[in-house]
Amino acid sequence: MDGTYKSLRIEKTEGVAELVLTGPGKGNAMGPDFWREMPEAIRALDADDSVRVVLVRGEGKHFTFGLDLIGMMESLGPLLTGESNLALERLKLLSLIGDMQQATEGMARCRKPVIAAVHGWCIGGGMDLIAACDFRYCSEDAKFSLREVKVGIVADLGALQRLPRIIGEGHTRELAYTGGDVDAARALRMGLVNEVFPTPEALLEEARATAKRIAENAPLVVQGAKQVMEYCADKSIADGLRYVAVWNSAFLQSHDLAEAFSAFVERRPPHFQGR
Repeated sequence: MDGTYKSLRIEKTEGVAELVLTGPGKGNAMGPDFWREMPEAIRALDADDSVRVVLVRGEGKHFTFGLDLIGMMESLGPLLTGESNLALERLKLLSLIGDMQQATEGMARCRKPVIAAVHGWCIGGGMDLIAACDFRYCSEDAKFSLREVKVGIVADLGALQRLPRIIGEGHTRELAYTGGDVDAARALRMGLVNEVFPTPEALLEEARATAKRIAENAPLVVQGAKQVMEYCADKSIADGLRYVAVWNSAFLQSHDLAEAFSAFVERRPPHFQGR
């Protein structure tokens, strides 16, 4: 387990890295430590060949309350209330937002599959974070809210860009304009989550089981599937087919492919090594 972060914790087991949100703000709120540490943590996991899947969850009773407004006032306050050097202050705010976006952008760009396991509240920045994941599970007590509009902010960390691909334009616009709450049942209906589990404990058990099943597959093939799907998201089917053909022409030959054939012939589980 890595113990070098203040706002999160990383636990690694059999190819799965659990990235646990820990605060220190109430409800794992995202303060300065989080925005500084998350890009670093996800880069490290992306570069770690022993990690095949990342599972993101929150510690305690909630996933996250989102942006820690009080904790961020030291850095945000002067840029929002200053009356002199307005152009310079606006440039500094633009830079700060860009730095914060790296937390969710890093999650989206991670080559490894990223699963979000949500229990309790997932508010504001938490929605940006889970929208950057490959897919999401939740427990029945989960509640989701794109609440920035309630505090006078246009959501600027990726939710408005990614959620339409996940839940559609209509649902995204409703969430963004109203700042309303969505329970687990509706989250499932709108496609925000893949499945709902009765308790946080059941959620974590099943999310870990799914992560383990993914980790047992050939890691470079899983990563290839993710990269192909990301490329194809805004391309035509013809472009996508050409891309995956080129991808397999370049990367299909591998030790893992030979292991897959051997395991099939020998009627045993394959043991993939990512080579």
